[in-house]
Amino acid sequence: MTIRSFRKVATICAALAAGTMLGAAGKPAPATRTAGANWNATVTRTPEGGFMLGNPAAKVKLVEFVSYTCNHCAQFEREAADQLRLGLVAPGKGSVEVRSFVRDPIDMTIALLTRCGPKEKFFANHTTFLRRQDTWIKPLMNASQSQRQRWSTGELGVRLRFIASDLRFYDIMQTLGYNRQSVDRCLANTALVDQLARQTKEAADRFHINGTPTFMIDGIVLAGTHDWRSLRPQLEARTR
Repeated sequence: MTIRSFRKVATICAALAAGTMLGAAGKPAPATRTAGANWNATVTRTPEGGFMLGNPAAKVKLVEFVSYTCNHCAQFEREAADQLRLGLVAPGKGSVEVRSFVRDPIDMTIALLTRCGPKEKFFANHTTFLRRQDTWIKPLMNASQSQRQRWSTGELGVRLRFIASDLRFYDIMQTLGYNRQSVDRCLANTALVDQLARQTKEAADRFHINGTPTFMIDGIVLAGTHDWRSLRPQLEARTR
């Protein structure tokens, strides 16, 4: 289902091995690092509606446009997230910002849930849904026609709760410390639904984003770059 049709009803491994370029041993930390700073615990909401992990004044700023129903986004999370956090974010060399690019009602539901709680919980929520995609997407593939119908028609809050129930998102959120009532409050945030839809439209209109994951470094969209293998050398070139 397109974002437009959805809106009519209502409207993002192990540690880096020694010697890898992003976390090469023996390289000094950049001057922006504060003694004792834990940049992997520093989360900032950006004016564009994303969540930034790391030093806001870092030399390199990576942005990922992500859809939670995108299997390539889940693969990128598994391959790259830990390496980015250890080799780029932790030493203060760069920051990683996640922006949602909402493709369908399932994606919208998860985008709302990743934003439950304070900003410091976003990346734990985000990582959990992407790394468990193989599990929660199975009921989606086997959903009945009646289930799909109730996901796409009726009052927005009711539809999102059906999605969360049918795909067992309540169980996932419970493992993250959220009870059913707090999940329902997050799913009822129609202002955030509107904001996410606007952000998606702006990404399409302003940056010509039409698929995920798409990456941007220092404000420049990286053409033909949709995985860790193609992104990594471009980051390394900027952090030497």
